Amino acid sequence: MSTTACETARDEQTLPPVVGQVESCLREIIDSLAPQPTRKGRGAPMVIPSLLLWTGVIVCLLRGFRSQAQLWRLLSLYGFWSYRRVQVSEQTVRNRLAEGGDQVKRLFEQITEILAGRLAPYQETDLASFATSVVALDQVWLDPVLRTLPMLKDGKVVAQPKLPGKLACRFDLRMQQWQKVEYLENPNENEKLRAFKLVEDLPLGSLILCDLGYFSFRWFDELTRRGHFWISRLREGTSYEVEHVSYEDGDTLDALIWLGKYRADRAGSLVRLVQWRVRGKLVRYITNVLEPGVLSMREIARLYGRRWDIEMGFKLIKRDLGLHLLWSSKPAVILQQVWGVLLISQVLQALRKEIAGRAAVDVFDVSMSLMIEAVPEFASRGIDPVQAIVEFGRQARIIRASRRIKMQAPTVPEEAIIPVPEGLIRERKARYANRKCGPRPTARKAAAGQKSRKTKPNAPDPPMSE
Repeated sequence: MSTTACETARDEQTLPPVVGQVESCLREIIDSLAPQPTRKGRGAPMVIPSLLLWTGVIVCLLRGFRSQAQLWRLLSLYGFWSYRRVQVSEQTVRNRLAEGGDQVKRLFEQITEILAGRLAPYQETDLASFATSVVALDQVWLDPVLRTLPMLKDGKVVAQPKLPGKLACRFDLRMQQWQKVEYLENPNENEKLRAFKLVEDLPLGSLILCDLGYFSFRWFDELTRRGHFWISRLREGTSYEVEHVSYEDGDTLDALIWLGKYRADRAGSLVRLVQWRVRGKLVRYITNVLEPGVLSMREIARLYGRRWDIEMGFKLIKRDLGLHLLWSSKPAVILQQVWGVLLISQVLQALRKEIAGRAAVDVFDVSMSLMIEAVPEFASRGIDPVQAIVEFGRQARIIRASRRIKMQAPTVPEEAIIPVPEGLIRERKARYANRKCGPRPTARKAAAGQKSRKTKPNAPDPPMSE
């Protein structure tokens, strides 16, 4: 057996457990999309179709390959799936990878659209049933991703290139899918600068959950103006004025308030504040869903707790998959692999969601790590892994009660709620104080900013980029 053949056999024996049904699922989706290799003319060298090249990148990530040379051998020597070999040089493959582009991103978007149709029967319709969709927003820095997924060479961990920037993400909680992902070159850019870019295509009446990094009077007012719902924690030290109390019992409060107590900095839309004490700690949330009958305290706690779903998605990308960012120090190549990891996580989340839907259990009752371990074992024996886990998952404890912490909140009797008075004013003139958005300024710029604020304390902040 030749050296390259030995390497291939060894790679196939040591494939990570993520291979199996995931690759089969990808093949089923991509088979109808990937064209065969072509030539530009008689005697011209073979050309690698973009979709075939970037599908090869995904397959290499799944199989744990550790170099660009292994991708070249996969394409030119062995072939994969039903596609014939492409007689190209190793340098050609390297050059095409270095060109970068958005090919893997587009593949990610295509597969996301296909998976959305497959998962439609399994979405959680009881999650905030008043909203058209329920999403969480957050960002992840790429440097931590690189540190979590070590680059290897000859079996040894080597220094990794620094890839500046971060990913701004929108996660669909009902479908458990990445709905929108944007790459931001500046890692220090304020979340609020690109926030509206993430929600611009959301259907009217969507519910948006995000952490305190997005806390802004302008952000809340604009979401309300656009016809969306939102829930946020109340930032410590934020001033407000109580307009109407719907329920109060000790530290438990449900009231309508105006954010911003002073003329220089105040929101334009009335919002609802709910608070209660849990294990001695006072928790506070605000929302633009003003009617307690539509959204109760318990539901607010449950929904905001589900914001953690996006963090679990980041954990899957950074840790649980055990995939390696490899091959090159060029950011263009590494970024394609980041998109590849996102694509693989999308398929895994879809498999888990389908299993949970068919087994009629909560999605978090299906262990992701055990599912990844079990799927290829069933697939290698010609057994449908999804059906097998649905039937035997409880016995094997792949399906078990989730240990995820559930948010606690008091139950307020419906008859104890004081109705909102007729004719209550819900809008006022807003004024947004000088709150800078964007990268952190240098020392000189910061000093200049301080001098400017002394002379113009009420200067409005710059408009958010849309």
